[in-house]
Amino acid sequence: MNTDRQLPGAYDVLAPDGSEVRILASGARGSMAHFTLPPAQVSKAVAHRSVEEVWYIISGQGHMWRKTGDVESVTELQAGLSLIIPVGTQFQFCNTGTAPLKAIGVTMPPWPGMDEAFEVVGKW
Repeated sequence: MNTDRQLPGAYDVLAPDGSEVRILASGARGSMAHFTLPPAQVSKAVAHRSVEEVWYIISGQGHMWRKTGDVESVTELQAGLSLIIPVGTQFQFCNTGTAPLKAIGVTMPPWPGMDEAFEVVGKW
């Protein structure tokens, strides 16, 4: 458990979707991370086996594709937007701007490890 952590300058790890991850605080019921996707980049499409994520967009712009069953949507990403990625939802995001796309994500339960996400066929 990591209850206190300052945002690091360099990323800690690349997420299974390819975004840069800076690990923040974590507790028994959830964990938090800072995600960055560089300009003009597209993440890999993935789904999570057991965690739900709540995202808050800090800066940048882009799109988030989500698919649950037969229902698909694309959401415009911009600073101030929050969204949920339910367990099992396929998702992919892209940066359509000239600045990094940055978000805070809270994972419930805490992120269990790199085997949590699996690749799917995405929109882009």
